[in-house]
Amino acid sequence: MLQQTQVATVIPYFARFVRDFPTVRQLAHAPQERVLKLWSGLGYYRRARNLHCTAQQLMRERGGQFPRDERELRALPGVGKYTARAIRSIAYNLPCFVLDGNVTRVVARLRALGGNPSTSDYRREIERHLDQLLSRRSPGDFNQALMELGQTVCLPRTPRCPACPLRTWCLAYRAQDPEAYPAARPRRKAETRYLATAVIRRHNKVALVRGLDEGLLTDLWNFPAAFGHSRAEALDRLAARLKKVTACSLRRGSCMAELTHGITYRFIRVLLYSAEVMGTPRNPSLRWFPIRQIERQAVSQLARKIATTLR
Repeated sequence: MLQQTQVATVIPYFARFVRDFPTVRQLAHAPQERVLKLWSGLGYYRRARNLHCTAQQLMRERGGQFPRDERELRALPGVGKYTARAIRSIAYNLPCFVLDGNVTRVVARLRALGGNPSTSDYRREIERHLDQLLSRRSPGDFNQALMELGQTVCLPRTPRCPACPLRTWCLAYRAQDPEAYPAARPRRKAETRYLATAVIRRHNKVALVRGLDEGLLTDLWNFPAAFGHSRAEALDRLAARLKKVTACSLRRGSCMAELTHGITYRFIRVLLYSAEVMGTPRNPSLRWFPIRQIERQAVSQLARKIATTLR
């Protein structure tokens, strides 16, 4: 959950997740829809699917026990170098460092290492210094302390240097320019897209489908929608998608509402259109949900926002 998501956001999700799935066995045996429902709102849903698959693989192959070996850990779905090292150091107290954005910033300032953190040469330089600093006696505590320091004290902007326990040894602090390290990552320019969205009602229920469009949110329920670089293109693509999904003719109304949403680098202008199906859709990928119960389902954050707007 902490991959790509801040601690404050994760805490309530984590509490609910471990309450429902306190063991690997219970997670492995849970329906994927239940797992996604508890994850709904956190984003990056591939993490939830990988976690579920990992639990199933651990039950099949290891009786629910996590391996200690880094190579075996990285063979699990969704477990890369960072997660494998975190597990090894924190769970098994094995001497390996963990490198994330917060740790990179702390080490860069401590050693006054300029450069772009997105380059492999710079990461290797950070790793070399980090390996020298690592506590072999308590690697898990060391890693968590450095991550916590980067999140709460050694902030990207306006770092709290007077409160930092490492300021005596920090070269960036001595130079009175901590924000110069590391160099800022180049940001991908935000892309504005239009999302034409159909609100199909029947007997106080609305129709939802799996996935959004363009391969996004594939395992979550969403209002039928289609992207476009313009309103007209989005509407044309929505009409084609609805014809395929419902296999019925439709009558589309005017735009009911417009809202905005963000997914990764996309700034999305969401256009809501009422739609009426002329016939009975028989496609199993289309499911009807009471509008007031949508938030209890495995739906995307965007679907929640649309449901709130409709209510």
